[in-house]
Amino acid sequence: MNDLNLTTLDGGLATVSAPVLDAFAASLRGQVLNAGDAGYDEARTVWNAMIDRRPGLVVRCAGASDVIAAVKFARDNKLLVSVRGGGHNIAGSAVCDGGMMIDLSQMRSVRVDRVARRAWVEPGAILADVDKETQAFGLAVPTGINSTTGISGLTLGGGFGWTTRKLGLTIDNLLSADVVTADGELVRASTAEHPDLFWAIRGGGGNFGVVTAFEFKLHKLGPQVLSGLVVHPFDEAKSVLRQYREALEDAPDELTCWTVMRQAPPLPFLPAQWHGKEVLVLAMCWCGELEAGEKATAALRGIGQPIVDVVGPNPFAGWQMAFDPLLAPGARNYWKSHDFIDLEDTTIDMLDSAIRALPGPECEIFVGHVGGAAGRVATDATAFPQRNSHFVMNVHARWREASMDKACIGWARNIYEATRPQAVGTAYINFMPADEADRVEAAYGANYTRLLEVKRKYDPDNMFRMNQNVHAKKTRKAA
Repeated sequence: MNDLNLTTLDGGLATVSAPVLDAFAASLRGQVLNAGDAGYDEARTVWNAMIDRRPGLVVRCAGASDVIAAVKFARDNKLLVSVRGGGHNIAGSAVCDGGMMIDLSQMRSVRVDRVARRAWVEPGAILADVDKETQAFGLAVPTGINSTTGISGLTLGGGFGWTTRKLGLTIDNLLSADVVTADGELVRASTAEHPDLFWAIRGGGGNFGVVTAFEFKLHKLGPQVLSGLVVHPFDEAKSVLRQYREALEDAPDELTCWTVMRQAPPLPFLPAQWHGKEVLVLAMCWCGELEAGEKATAALRGIGQPIVDVVGPNPFAGWQMAFDPLLAPGARNYWKSHDFIDLEDTTIDMLDSAIRALPGPECEIFVGHVGGAAGRVATDATAFPQRNSHFVMNVHARWREASMDKACIGWARNIYEATRPQAVGTAYINFMPADEADRVEAAYGANYTRLLEVKRKYDPDNMFRMNQNVHAKKTRKAA
């Protein structure tokens, strides 16, 4: 390996000699890659095609010892660091320019103890890995809705999906985590050990260290759930959304229903004349007894005159993959999101106008239905603050050509600004793009001050800054 000039934390360059690099590489179980090496481009390519950064060095870790060595090497050389799990983050923070990328994507082990109902998951695992292992025993970790999402980023940001209302957020089911802190120390974070760190990583993102293992509580679920889509013409959107809102007022925790508004893709069950036309989709999941689900979903399925209703029993692991084709890697993506207590008429009117002005066929808006068990956790129990929100809106601009950047990004920003008065001010950090650094403090609300304290203790030099950064001035680390 040749000498390398690597980007440092202060934006300068550090020359690391070939012998030092060779000795570092020889100490690892995994690989050290730089530009030109096989696997380098694969490692730096992430889900959002707008991200095209070139790390000076990629460390593809094979285990916790590699992560410890990488963090110490970066610390000793004062290198800019990014951490890649699944690489699905909208902001692209997994990849840095010129510095060191710690790549966890090869660490994908999932081990299930079906008697104790526990799962131990490595940080490179994606949701499909977790679902396949846990569903083999009729068990589940509450996670997200796209099977290619990485478990690390999802969990550290909070994690919500089809089972959140019944089983809580992903972080509400985290029992412990092994974390390599900025000084290269591997610690166990739980309610009994380093409880301040455990509080912070449950929603505080990757600000405090590199997680090398997660321990989750498992729940009995599946293997089948009642789930599926009810598709409506968009001309009926206002009426459908108002009835949707009313139907969910007293919904049991087992029921989750999200709305998706977009041009209809060529789904096999949808009549061809609707392909490419604006539609409103009610996507629902019932995670209880199937017979009870038929009754519980009746009000939602009875709204309006749908084009098609394909709700029925489905394997839970398969339902978790239902939206994968619409979220495949390779497209340019930009998101804007808000949390709402209620779906007000004004908001509905604005959503209606926005979908009638779609800038491209892959752009969409979804409104996630949350609350339930997740909403009954105290706001200060974890770093994740938005426990009172009943709906989460994500404006998802998605396109293929760079020439569409201005139109698609502008569309998303306009909707965000138009609906701001109805929002509560918090935000789901996993939905925040790279240009929202000034929103981080507001996103955490009253929890931000405590996050700063934990940051000062575990990462006083802000080594872990490639994220929605909780930034603290340098202080002496607490003993």
